[in-house]
Amino acid sequence: MTDMRTPLGRVRGLGSARDGTTHFWRQRVTAVANVFLITFFVVLVISLQGGDYESVTAALANPFVAIVMLMVVVSGVYHMKLGMQIVIEDYVHDELPKFLTLMANTFFSAFIGLASIFAVLKISFGG
Repeated sequence: MTDMRTPLGRVRGLGSARDGTTHFWRQRVTAVANVFLITFFVVLVISLQGGDYESVTAALANPFVAIVMLMVVVSGVYHMKLGMQIVIEDYVHDELPKFLTLMANTFFSAFIGLASIFAVLKISFGG
């Protein structure tokens, strides 16, 4: 078996993290899903333009609309997290700031996602 690493890489013990392909595909799958989900969201917002509070809550009380809105939130937030992770990994070079910003990215994404899911569920259940 031939070792394809450079001599410096062999000394440091650095090699493939074996995570790049999975990350790449998850980002692409969420991007394709977002094309359809965000289209639905834009059409929904346009159709509700000028409506009062009761008409908006009635539209979001529809189970189909609520489920698709939850899919919009989950896919959008996960795609955002993946994208910011790439930016952080590419442009933050020191290990401690990189670790802290990756952690902040995860917590921020989780907070935004959970708050958005809570809002959609609260409106869809009539709260």
